Amino acid sequence: QNIHLVAKWLSSLEKKLEQHGKGSHQDFRVFISAEPAPCPESHIIPQGILENSIKITSEAPTGMHANLHKALDNFSQDTLEMCSQEKEFRSILFALCYFHAVVAERRKFGPQGWNRLYPFNTGDLTISVNVLYNYLEASSKVPYDDLRYLVGEIMYGGHITDDWDRRLCKTYLEEFIKPEMLEGELCLAPGFPLPGNMDYNGYHQYIDDVLPPESPYLYGLHPNAEIGFLTQSSEQLLRTVLELQPRDSSDGEGGVGSREEMVKALLEEMLEKLTDEFNMAELMAKVEERTPYTVVALQECERMNILTAEIRRSLTELELGLKGELTMTSDMENLQNSLFLDMVPESWVRRSYPSTASLGSWFADLLARINELEAWTRDFSLPSTLWLGGFFNPQSILTAVMQTTARKNKWPLDKMTLQCDVTKKSREDFASAPREGAYVHGLFMEGARWDAQAGIITDARLKELTPAMPVVFIKAIPDDKQDTQSMYRCPLYKTRQRGPTYVWTFNLKTKENPSKWVLAGVALLLQV
Repeated sequence: QNIHLVAKWLSSLEKKLEQHGKGSHQDFRVFISAEPAPCPESHIIPQGILENSIKITSEAPTGMHANLHKALDNFSQDTLEMCSQEKEFRSILFALCYFHAVVAERRKFGPQGWNRLYPFNTGDLTISVNVLYNYLEASSKVPYDDLRYLVGEIMYGGHITDDWDRRLCKTYLEEFIKPEMLEGELCLAPGFPLPGNMDYNGYHQYIDDVLPPESPYLYGLHPNAEIGFLTQSSEQLLRTVLELQPRDSSDGEGGVGSREEMVKALLEEMLEKLTDEFNMAELMAKVEERTPYTVVALQECERMNILTAEIRRSLTELELGLKGELTMTSDMENLQNSLFLDMVPESWVRRSYPSTASLGSWFADLLARINELEAWTRDFSLPSTLWLGGFFNPQSILTAVMQTTARKNKWPLDKMTLQCDVTKKSREDFASAPREGAYVHGLFMEGARWDAQAGIITDARLKELTPAMPVVFIKAIPDDKQDTQSMYRCPLYKTRQRGPTYVWTFNLKTKENPSKWVLAGVALLLQV
């Protein structure tokens, strides 16, 4: 709708309401429904209307219990009786309700739930049930594959833009909608079997009686997922509270004086610790042969120079501003606020790499990255183990592993893949790089843990959210040589935000069905 017309109409509505407020029937009421505005500019309901009205909001239900009841509320006893293949129709309809509740409520677990947020709605569920009805009426056999495809790739999948989220959606349907569901052998969650043939009220009663209490298990997730998301919510809340603190109270403690002194001390310390930029001309002269590895090292040094130059420039400028030798600009004030609030300043973030760390940890991490590059560029020989998380562009070093092997063995690059062997050792146990490929340290696993003795993925321990991985041996092999049996295709991300920080996919050995790890949102991370 045109927002200007609505704004105009609302002000005339306000006047009309004032007129009718006097002398109208005592039971006269006006009901207005509104949806959340997408941005502050759309907050156009006049103050007068808001102040004189009783406001009621409809909150989406939380938890599986409420969501499953709500999904079932879209149907009735008549719906359950409308299909000639009654038993099949009822079982699949209930499974679809559970699926709908799970995908809607899983978002509360943040990036471990879904990489991106999607607007799943009741229309997706009711259309899926219509499709189910039409298919069952047209065929005596239940077309499981077709149903899963239509629901997972079109009805719900139509919203999904991320490949890993698509895999998750597909896996839920493979677990919930399959021939075993009619043999009474299917559990929608641990301790929650798919109910048999019941009437409409019976299903609601079944949810009340049998559905276990709310927990990550109902979604196929590990209990740690809840700890993670609650911790992140708390941190977000505390950060917001910190940002709301008054910034210009001049009374002693926490006042401007001590605030400026604190920022001054911090920026002096940072400028002192920040090393000189890499001398690119000298490094180029040292390189005898531009191998894929040296190209990556030089690119990383260039990126690092851009970042450290900006850090030095902005800190020096602010230092002069605080001394009164330069006029304070809004950029300098923003930098001062960031330093005070222990946040990475905006102009640094733009030239940096994805990170969720506070400024203190971020700066320590930056110095460690510089150290690593200095050691590597002394003689450009590949470090005994690579800290993959220390790269601006981790993909480049992984691609370099493939290029180096391809050149050596004269293999076509597009017919190759990376194999990931998890060793039983830590980085101290490696004195030199492998003859082919690279050893990589500093990976973490979220959603599960690695059992080094058995060499497989296994359930995480409670309260260990991101256990460290042993050193991983990465080497390039021809596509057709890779082992795909009993493997979980595990995505590697730069940070716990996942989504756009995706780096690569590694196959990891598993004794259990890989679908378990898909539902648990298992991923490797470069930093935690």
